[in-house]
Amino acid sequence: MKKVLILPLILALAALAFLLAMSKGTEIQLDPEVTVVGIETPIKLKLLNTHGVYRVAAFLEQEGRRHKVFEAEEPRNSFLFLREVRPPKVLQFTVGTKQAPEVKEGTAKLIISAQSNDLRGKTDERVFDVNVVTKPPVLSVDNLQHYINQGGSELVTFKVSGHWTEAGVRVGKYTFRSFPLGKDRNERFSLFAFPWDVPADTVPVVYAKNSGTEVTSRFWFKVFPKKFRSRELALDDSFLQKVVNQIDPTGSGDLLQRFLKINGEMRHQNNRKLSDLRLKTEERFLWNGPFLQLANSKVESQFADTRTYVYQGKKVDQQTHLGFDLSVTQNVDVAAANDGKVILAENLGIYGNCVVLDHGYGLQSIYAHLSQINVKPGDMVKKLQTIGKSGATGLAGGDHLHFSMQVDGVQVNPVEWWDGHWIQDRILSKLPKQ
Repeated sequence: MKKVLILPLILALAALAFLLAMSKGTEIQLDPEVTVVGIETPIKLKLLNTHGVYRVAAFLEQEGRRHKVFEAEEPRNSFLFLREVRPPKVLQFTVGTKQAPEVKEGTAKLIISAQSNDLRGKTDERVFDVNVVTKPPVLSVDNLQHYINQGGSELVTFKVSGHWTEAGVRVGKYTFRSFPLGKDRNERFSLFAFPWDVPADTVPVVYAKNSGTEVTSRFWFKVFPKKFRSRELALDDSFLQKVVNQIDPTGSGDLLQRFLKINGEMRHQNNRKLSDLRLKTEERFLWNGPFLQLANSKVESQFADTRTYVYQGKKVDQQTHLGFDLSVTQNVDVAAANDGKVILAENLGIYGNCVVLDHGYGLQSIYAHLSQINVKPGDMVKKLQTIGKSGATGLAGGDHLHFSMQVDGVQVNPVEWWDGHWIQDRILSKLPKQ
């Protein structure tokens, strides 16, 4: 009788030992790693455990005292791990003196604790040494004159003191990065735009942030408002057939509705991709002297034209045209407007065959509707080097070059950059001599 009882007990103990042996620990990662904690510092936590995580908590520890700043819990599923593999768990939250008012300026430890969601429920901890900083940075901005055209570009220099994590210029809803003037990272400059769609009475400011605090500072400026043109463009079926079937060859349905989707949704997506290219900029000047307009070209459309599209006598859409349409003859050679690096050379929706050159520090030039592309990403090109031929690819009614420039992802009026005197007065004179 005892043997009969002992066998199930042995099997149960063996099963328990097996389940315990199957239990997992948790790998704890911060992306990015945190070295400074302020009032409210964002945390992105990644937990790797194929059995999942039952409970996670974060603490700030200072002078031997722990202060809980975050906690999350899931339903307990001790045996679920036998039949399900859990993906990494990502949590985002904030930690700082707002969650732990007792913590003061100085050194501290950020402690992350994670308990596995299996039978053993093993708890793992990871400790990060951090500095607690609650004092805001201090800004000192140049005392130069800043004359700014609406839709144009400008440059400001400034110095940041104290701890900071981000600094640049804000104009309305737009922000523009800053870069070091030299070896001292606290001495900065920001090449920024006053976007075409920002009211002319908007006040641009220099800003600096640390973990949870932000300061701003004004500088002397004068904005010259611009009245951008409005035009009506008549759509006919032959044009719709041409552009819609070229851009969306596998689509079907109403031709006008397909065009409106291209002209709206695809335009937005394409402009977002162009804007995101700001992240591929070099932190050095690649350009030299004024940028060049396509030789012997006629201006067909200007920067920030408002276009109202009319079909069969009815207004069906309205969009802003960001760039200059320049025409010469069919398939004319298109030259690089200045020295730079190719960061895009491909078909891009409404822009057709498109090339983008980076000129450093967020300044980039855009060449669209090309019939031919002669360069590839990574190529270094010189001013006047042929990069392709004009064409009518994408949302183009006839052969021309769509040329535009952007500053940190915001398209600007290129006319300024064609003017060597403007470049010297508004940009180069404010920078140390190279």
